[in-house]
Amino acid sequence: MNNVVATHIIRFILLVLIQVTICNNINFLGFINPYIYIIFILLFPIRDTRIQLLLVSFLLGMLIDLFSDSGGVHAAASVVLAYTRPVILKTSFGMLYEHKTIKFSNTDVGHLITYVTLATILHHTIMFSLEIFNVSNIILILKKTLFSSIFTIIVSVLIIILFSRNRK
Repeated sequence: MNNVVATHIIRFILLVLIQVTICNNINFLGFINPYIYIIFILLFPIRDTRIQLLLVSFLLGMLIDLFSDSGGVHAAASVVLAYTRPVILKTSFGMLYEHKTIKFSNTDVGHLITYVTLATILHHTIMFSLEIFNVSNIILILKKTLFSSIFTIIVSVLIIILFSRNRK
């Protein structure tokens, strides 16, 4: 097993453990939770096949659902995020994505924040829409999406910056 695969396996396990033991128990003001497990999907290697990302994202979401007793909303939101990731990458990084030269460890912070923000808002909108699943509660869906997204974006960007090696 090479070093890159081992790094991703360790990242997968650590993010699941941190999510289910710490982040799921935060519940600030009754509706603000960070969902940092999406960092795994965001940092998944670009050169790997899309089907690998979709399968691993489904597994990641199902593990979070299993520990959170949430009935598949994390799995669905994770798969949607994995499926739309190329569009988000192209929107955030432009030509760097076209030439497959993105290295998350040395991208500009502005591009990184744009990428994490777009992905997080998409993920949270899908997740909370499926969790609440009632159009009459649209204000609650938007409130949970907005505040959890802000918290997740801040924590995720900080984690990515702190644990990258070659940050500019």
